[in-house]
Formats: sequence, structure tokens, C-alpha cells
Amino acid sequence: MMEATLEISTDKARLDKGFIHAYLSNESYWARGRTMEEVQRSLDHSLCFGAYLPGGKQVAFARVITDKVAFAWLMDVFVAPEARGKGIGKKLIAQITGHEDLQQVNGIGLRTEDAHGLYRTFGFAEIPKAHTWMLRANPNTQSSLSVDRETNKND
Repeated sequence: MMEATLEISTDKARLDKGFIHAYLSNESYWARGRTMEEVQRSLDHSLCFGAYLPGGKQVAFARVITDKVAFAWLMDVFVAPEARGKGIGKKLIAQITGHEDLQQVNGIGLRTEDAHGLYRTFGFAEIPKAHTWMLRANPNTQSSLSVDRETNKND
């Protein structure tokens, strides 16, 4: 069983940056076109999780941005296509939600278009009082976070 032999590590020295960059830049819907320099900067400023097969091949990745007190944001979660359907995503999310640095935060946020079922099994839900959350999208970037200013006017 893949799950029993899989190792999850937060050791950044083990991360296969080429693997992470290739997936994010070419295959993800949320980070398409991200440069290697941007990937490196994001790794430098995050709590990173790599999932490795025996022998050390990386097959999954996720990162968390957190102050370790009030909030954490889960980002860039993926499992390599050839490793999907083997419980790797579940083991990765279990390790993240159980990580000692995240036990005192008030909540862990994330954005997803296609994995709601997975995250719900770990206690994630729609944001309560969503009307109290706001976002300032950077007008200088091409981001899926862009706000439609016509439909979000507050008259």
C-alpha cells in the first residue's frame, strides 16, 4: 500500500524544485506561468510539505503561509498525476492539519475549484460570515483573484 511507505517531510532541502515548478507552471489551474524565481520565493517564505516514495522521489507538495498564532493559508497543493488515487492527498492533508506549528492557529484557509470533498473530510467548510472577508487583488498582476468591480460594488 502506497500510504504505508509514503514519507511526508517539511525539510526544504529535500524539495524537488524542478518538479514543483513544472507542475505549478504548466499543469495547475491556479499558478500557470509561475516562474522558477517566484516558486523559490514562495518556498523560502512558507512551511513546505513534500511527499516522497521510498527512494526519495517526490510525488506531492503543499505549502502553508502562517504566523503560527492567528491564521494559516494552505496553498499549491498537488499530487503528481501518476500518483493519484492512492491516498497520498489524504495523508498529505492529515500531516498538514496535524502539524505542531498549526495547532494553535484560529483557522486554516484555502481556495479550491475541485477538491471540496477532500478538504471537507478534514473539517474545512465554506467561510462563515463570508461577507466580512475582503480581498485587495493586485491590479498589476494577472490573477484569478481579480475582483469583478462591477458586480462587487458596495453602493
